[in-house]
Amino acid sequence: MTRLEIGDQAPAFTLTSDSGEEVSLADYAGKHLVIFCYPAAMTPGCTKEACDFRDSLTTLRGAGYEVVGISPDEPEKLAKFVAKESLTYPLLADPSKEALTAYGAYGEKKLYGKTVVGVIRSTIVVAPDGTVELARYNVKATGHVASLSKALKLA
Repeated sequence: MTRLEIGDQAPAFTLTSDSGEEVSLADYAGKHLVIFCYPAAMTPGCTKEACDFRDSLTTLRGAGYEVVGISPDEPEKLAKFVAKESLTYPLLADPSKEALTAYGAYGEKKLYGKTVVGVIRSTIVVAPDGTVELARYNVKATGHVASLSKALKLA
């Protein structure tokens, strides 16, 4: 499994959003983009993380950062998640896990002491020039946005 590092070119993607629209990395050219990769919509940890991003979106956007979430869920499940939690940024469906794999967010991980294959909770920040500005893997759902904000010098 390849993990992205600062300065790497962010892998291109085009995925279907919770609203059924196609969203590409190219749509964010010239902007800072926070991509958070999470295992499954409507699970406790992922809900906490998604709501933290929702609650911090004004601060992030005020500093010039857009946010998208990527999971292997289908767009229909993502639409329900967005509606249930009043999320205000796009969630992208990657059921093939191609984008998650390209971003180093899918592969072997430890879960309750066992090695399993799945989504590795990760956050990648893409700079306006399309390179990786920050890459964090195996992040915790709780406190993740606060830690990210501190790393980006927003808090």
